[in-house]
Amino acid sequence: MSSSRPAQSSSNTGKSRHSARVIAQTTIDAKLHADFETSGTSFDYSNSVRVSSTAGGDQQPRSDRVTTAYLHHIQKGKLIQPFGCLLALDEKTFKVIAYSENAPELLTMVNHAVPSVGDHPVLGIGSDIKTIFTAPSASALQKALGFGEVSLLNPILVHCKTSGKPFYAIVHRVTGSLIIDFEPVKPYEVPMTAAGALQSYKLAAKAITRLQSLPSGSMERLCDTMIQEVFELTGYDRVMAYKFHEDDHGEVVSEITKSGLEPYLGLHYPATDIPQAARFLFMKNKVRMIVDCRARHVKVLQDEKLPFDLTLCGSTLRAPHSCHLQYMENMNSIASLVMAVVVNDEEEEGDNTLPQKRKRLWGLVVCHNTTPRFVPFPLRYACEFLAQVFAIHVNKELELEYQILEKNILRTQTLLCDMLMRDAPLGIVTQSPNIMDLVKCDGAALLYKNKIWRLGVTPNDFQLHDIVSWLSEYHMDSTGLSADSLYDAGYLGALALGDVVCGMAAVRISPKDMIFWFRSQTASEVRWGGAKHEPDEKDDGRKMHPRSSFKAFLEVVKTRSLPWKDYEMDAIHSLQLILRNAFKDVGTLDLDTKSIHSKLCDLKIEGMKELEAVTSEMVRLIETATVPILAVDVDGLVNGWNTKIAELTGLSVDKAIGKHFLTLVEDSSIDTVKRMLYLALQGQEEQNIQFEIKTHGSKINDDPITLIVNACASRDLHDNVVGVCFVAQDITPQKTVMDKFTRIEGDYKAIVQNPNPLIPPIFGSDEFGWCCEWNPAMVKLTGWKREEVIDKLLLAEVFGTNMACCRLKNQEAFVNLGIVLNKAMSGQDPEKVPFGFFARNGKYAECLLCVNKKLDREGAVTGVFCFLQLASHELQQALHVQRLSEQTALKRLKALAYTKRQIRNPLSGIIFSRKMMEGTELGAEQKRLLHTSAQCQRQLHKILDDSDLDSIIDGYLDLEMVEFTLNEVLVASISQVMMKSNAKGIRIVNETAEQIMSETLYGDSIRLQQVLADFLSISINFVPNGGQLMVSSSLTKDQLGQSVHLAYLELR
Repeated sequence: MSSSRPAQSSSNTGKSRHSARVIAQTTIDAKLHADFETSGTSFDYSNSVRVSSTAGGDQQPRSDRVTTAYLHHIQKGKLIQPFGCLLALDEKTFKVIAYSENAPELLTMVNHAVPSVGDHPVLGIGSDIKTIFTAPSASALQKALGFGEVSLLNPILVHCKTSGKPFYAIVHRVTGSLIIDFEPVKPYEVPMTAAGALQSYKLAAKAITRLQSLPSGSMERLCDTMIQEVFELTGYDRVMAYKFHEDDHGEVVSEITKSGLEPYLGLHYPATDIPQAARFLFMKNKVRMIVDCRARHVKVLQDEKLPFDLTLCGSTLRAPHSCHLQYMENMNSIASLVMAVVVNDEEEEGDNTLPQKRKRLWGLVVCHNTTPRFVPFPLRYACEFLAQVFAIHVNKELELEYQILEKNILRTQTLLCDMLMRDAPLGIVTQSPNIMDLVKCDGAALLYKNKIWRLGVTPNDFQLHDIVSWLSEYHMDSTGLSADSLYDAGYLGALALGDVVCGMAAVRISPKDMIFWFRSQTASEVRWGGAKHEPDEKDDGRKMHPRSSFKAFLEVVKTRSLPWKDYEMDAIHSLQLILRNAFKDVGTLDLDTKSIHSKLCDLKIEGMKELEAVTSEMVRLIETATVPILAVDVDGLVNGWNTKIAELTGLSVDKAIGKHFLTLVEDSSIDTVKRMLYLALQGQEEQNIQFEIKTHGSKINDDPITLIVNACASRDLHDNVVGVCFVAQDITPQKTVMDKFTRIEGDYKAIVQNPNPLIPPIFGSDEFGWCCEWNPAMVKLTGWKREEVIDKLLLAEVFGTNMACCRLKNQEAFVNLGIVLNKAMSGQDPEKVPFGFFARNGKYAECLLCVNKKLDREGAVTGVFCFLQLASHELQQALHVQRLSEQTALKRLKALAYTKRQIRNPLSGIIFSRKMMEGTELGAEQKRLLHTSAQCQRQLHKILDDSDLDSIIDGYLDLEMVEFTLNEVLVASISQVMMKSNAKGIRIVNETAEQIMSETLYGDSIRLQQVLADFLSISINFVPNGGQLMVSSSLTKDQLGQSVHLAYLELR
């Protein structure tokens, strides 16, 4: 694929490729499953995978009919696992419209240990749930069914009327119906009473705390910790972290097993092992349990009058596909529990001003057991909660990895630019680091002035010249090419290169000079799980089918390398721009390194002056800021102390400078500040850290000042940390109120409901997760009245992601709020965390959240109180202005896109008409006028291209370097103002010497023409009517090399 960048972004291109791959893979999945159903014991999985994967073009793997039947079977299957039973209710009447065959036995069976009195209920189509469960259970169930986000109340504890047996009712809503899975509560279980999210945290609290305490920077450590915690939490024989690669094949990246089991760590598996339909369901239902793959499935009977088949996709009991069950048994995995790990993909523009995160399935946490195993729903809910926390940390690790890669690339680019100044351009291949350090590759080469410099594994000189000829013939219009397979890209000599060179990225730095990066075949030895794809080997009754074995084997991927990632191509293109701007057309230009170095020094001096001006302005802003700001050096000595912090503490700037910072903070805060300083000096910047600082002078008798601080590491030009800057917020008044509040042992309502503006927004919940407090400050902040939120579920109805009163930004914010609330509920010390939500009026409120446990007289936790600390008025105003600016910019961009689209159509018509005229017989004057028209049209095209958003954001514009004469540029520029000058009676006189007008120049003529036309238009505006406008030019030259001159053109 050519790397001359298409109009859409690289992320959009990647998304389109992935969508196409998903569609193709789904068709292959359908064929494999259809083959399994029809082939029986003769099914050959290995051969089917190989044939299906290579099918393409006109040879479709299977018709659309098979794919449709397969998807219908996945979504509309009528079987469940037998460890529970299922009822489907009409959403309006709550009458039974479908039930599993085992439901009557489980739910209406008489307990023979208790004498039966009277008739027992009969369960069937049209039954009323009130006849099946005890009155309190039926009431609780019916109340829950009317709840909007009913799944957030799961599980609901119910008791059967006839037997008295307890069941967990797990409810989810589908179109027009309510599906309820009933799972028996074992005698040894303590039934759940709190809302699901609260109870689940208590089960997974230790695991969540351990995950959150891990330092960032190691995906391997994070995965190992996660599977260790799940292993201990669930008791399965094997737990694995399973990661999906870009081509959708999977790899076991972490594993823990009981002794005696064969390890799968490091094994790779084909994409067909986990079908795309199953991946889609994992995105919807994050946890999936199979209790016994050998158990006989139970049918679901539905009302024949229903006009549609019920979908069981959201059911916890849904039976797996027969192919998957056979696959499990052949692995000796009789039971399994799988958790989805869903992370952010990329940002998409939504309807509101906040970006919407697109989600993707990063991988799975997979648990296997060699015997049947049932995990109660509360523990599964805890696993789902833990998986969400794990996904948040995976997402952070992915972002950190990307940032580190970008940082390393930028550092290498800087070094390469420095090399160019010492030895241009050979320094990028003759010195270290070199172009091989820019991106991951096995070899690289520079073609410069018909000479070749090679590094690492590359084609020989003859092969390189052949590649250049191929690029010139088939890709001359692009500035380069990137391909993970030269063979697939159409290069006929690819097979002759062997396995050594499969992938290539190449860019032009001039019409004749190029840089190449080469990659060998994809990980020549990849360990795959499953059968070897050998024609002689078939799956039969004596072997495992659909797999022959799970022994690792070497799978050689021929003619293909690892794909070139978007950020790698961005780095390559950045280097290309640097080189093209530095060397222009090096075929005719003999560069003078000293001259370039001199110009860079001039630019550096100008940059230093600009930097000094910016620094002075920053110092002024810090000094006059309305928030406390201070700074220390690497020894902890104060070297910055603004007016606000001096005012708060009573310690003047001159007395503070030079003191050790630890002598200025309260003794109780020394350990906190020590840790924050240490981490900041290591480059780890902490946020929202609270500590107390002493008062001095006239305020020495006042209480200490309480600050919430963000630490920012100060760095020098070499990226070394040379100090720490602290940006703080004074929360002393709020803390005073909070301390008084938390010390009260009796009636607290007088403070909670006090409308005093010093009372911060406060809300609370009881131990079961229901909102029990909502003070006047919360009413003012959110727009929701107290009576509208009291007795609603705090983590769903009040704060949630969909239909809640106060909508949170995303699922990550919902999970984080749940963690903070549950930490306080379990008795842990309070902490301040960033928190935000949409108020009733649609405005987004940003604040700090502090959650404190609420105790009764015996010291037992009876709920939580939550305090919100709002940003200062100045900060809120600044954020408001920023959002308005973003909205305005978005509107202007839409207007710009519309204008561009409307201009291009008539412009295309004008160009077509001109080309038609060029094919007719024209005189010399007519040809000259037509040429001037063509110049103006090219200028208009250039203006439209310059308004491209990607170029504006990146901060660069490409220069189109061509040979031209000043005459054609001046004629085209003057023609653009002739209408205006004629209207004002202004005469334009060109006094430029003929020699200058006919001088051949090299540069971007269209941009020069655009600039001259603008100046002429402005000049016409200020020339009086009937006046005269004279254009004169002067040209001076500085010699560069033997045959090239640097021209200085001055126009008046």
